Amino acid sequence: MSLAVIHSRALDGLSAAPVSVEVHLANGLPSFTLVGLAETEVKEARERVRAALQNSGLEFPHNKRITISLAPADLPKEGGRFDLPIALGLLAASGQIEAERLEGLECAGELSLAGELRPVRGALAMGLAIKHAGLARRLLLPPDSAAEAALVRDLPVYSAKHLLDIVAALVPGGEHALTPVGAAAAAAPTLGGPDLREIRGQAGPKRALEIAAAGGLSLLLSGPPGTGKSMLAQRLPGLLPPLSEEEALESAAVLSLAGEFHPAAWGQRPFRAPHHSASSVALVGGGSPPRPGEISLAQHGVLFLDELPEYPRSALEALREPMENGRILIARAARRVEFPARFQLVAAMNPCPCGYLGHPSRECRCTPDQVARYQGRLSGPFMDRLDLLVEVPALPPQVLAAAPDGEPSATVAARVARARTLALNRQGCCNARLEGAALEQQARPGPAALALLQQAAQRLAWSARAYHRVLRVARSVADLAGSPGIEPAAMAEAVQLRRGLRP
Repeated sequence: MSLAVIHSRALDGLSAAPVSVEVHLANGLPSFTLVGLAETEVKEARERVRAALQNSGLEFPHNKRITISLAPADLPKEGGRFDLPIALGLLAASGQIEAERLEGLECAGELSLAGELRPVRGALAMGLAIKHAGLARRLLLPPDSAAEAALVRDLPVYSAKHLLDIVAALVPGGEHALTPVGAAAAAAPTLGGPDLREIRGQAGPKRALEIAAAGGLSLLLSGPPGTGKSMLAQRLPGLLPPLSEEEALESAAVLSLAGEFHPAAWGQRPFRAPHHSASSVALVGGGSPPRPGEISLAQHGVLFLDELPEYPRSALEALREPMENGRILIARAARRVEFPARFQLVAAMNPCPCGYLGHPSRECRCTPDQVARYQGRLSGPFMDRLDLLVEVPALPPQVLAAAPDGEPSATVAARVARARTLALNRQGCCNARLEGAALEQQARPGPAALALLQQAAQRLAWSARAYHRVLRVARSVADLAGSPGIEPAAMAEAVQLRRGLRP
C-alpha cells in the first residue's frame, strides 16, 4: 500500500488538537516533501527518521517520491513529536508493517538516530484530549511521556523504548512487545517539605500566612533582610489542602506543556519562584508558538515573587488582570491562546533600597526620596489587588534564642483544612473567589463589624476593590474561628492586615 494514515496530536495552547499524518509513496524522482505548516524542527524529522530506520535494520524508501502531509494544514506544528508517526507511516506505506494494525492507535515521540524514543511535551494534554473526545483509541508514547498520560483514568496507554519494539508489536501475536502503563503510575502525593516549626518567633506573620492559606488570599511580606520572609513563603504550600483529582490534572497538564511535570510530583501544589529579572513574557506567557508563563505553571499552587520592587514594572502590571480573572489570554496577530492562571501570589520586599528602614539596631542609609522612589516602583492598582500586607520585623538574637518552637505545619494545615471545608460547603469555592452577589451574601458582617469596616475605609481612603478584599480576609478569619458570621474581632484583624497597603 502506497498510502498510510497515522493519528497524532499537536499542542495548541492547553489543548492537543488532532493531526492526521498522511504518508504517500509514488514513483518518480526521489524526494522527501513535508507539508502542513510545520516548524523547522518538524521538517528536520526527515533526517532523524532516515537515520533511525537505517540504524534499526529497516528499509527507508530511497527510490520513491515521498509526500507527507500533516493535516489540518492551517494548524502550526512544532517539536519532534511527529518523528514516530512519520516513521510508522513510511513503514506502512512501503509494506514493511500492516497498515490495518495502525487503526485505533495514536502516537507521538521523538526518535534518536539509533531508533530510541525520546519523551515529548504535552503527553498529559494528549491523554485528556482523547478522553474528552470519547475516542476508543490506544495511546503509544515513550516511557516517560506514557507515565504522564497514564494519569488519565480509563485510558489505554502503551510505551515502547525503541522503534523495533513497536514494529515487533505490529505483527500478529507481537502485542507483548509494548508495555501497558496503567493508572498505578499516579502515585500518591508525597508528604514533607519545609516545616513552619522551624521559624522561631514571628507570630504575626505566621498568623497572616495561616489566614492566606485558609482563604486562598494574596500576601505581601515586608521587612529587613534575614527576617524569614522567604522561609515563610516556602512553607505556604505545606499549609494548603491537598489537590482534588481535577485540580491535580489541571496543574499537571500545564506543567506537561512546558516539559516540567514528573509523575513523582503528582498531587503536589507547584511552588514557582522566578528570579526578579524575569520579563513579562516569562511571567504571563507568550512566544511563538505561545507557551505558558510562570503564573500558569503555578496553577492551583503558589507563585513567590521575592524582591518585588526589583521586577520590571511592565511584568508586575501584566499580573493585574490574571490576579482578578484566574486566566490569561495571549492574543497575537495569527493566534489567540488562553491559559489558566489560578495561582496564589506571595511576594516579599525590603522596606527601602538598603533594607534597614525601621530596623531596631541598624541605621538606614537611604534618603526619603530614595525610599519613596523604591516603594513607588509598585503601582497603586497593583498594590490594590493584594489582600494582606504583613510587616516581618527583625528580632534581637536573645529573643530568637528564647523563642519556643512554633506549631508544626501539620497542625496549622488541619485548621486551614477545616476552614476551607466550611467555605466550600457554604459557597462552593474559597473566599478569594467570592465575587459580586456571592460576596455580599456570604461575607456580610454584623452591624458592629460593618461600622468598623466603614470607618476604616473612609479614614484610609480605600477603593471599592480594597473594601471587598477586606471582607474576604474577614470571612477567612471567621472561618478559622468556626464562626458563621463576621464578628468585630475578625473585622478588626482584617483591617489591621490591610492598613499598610496603599489605596
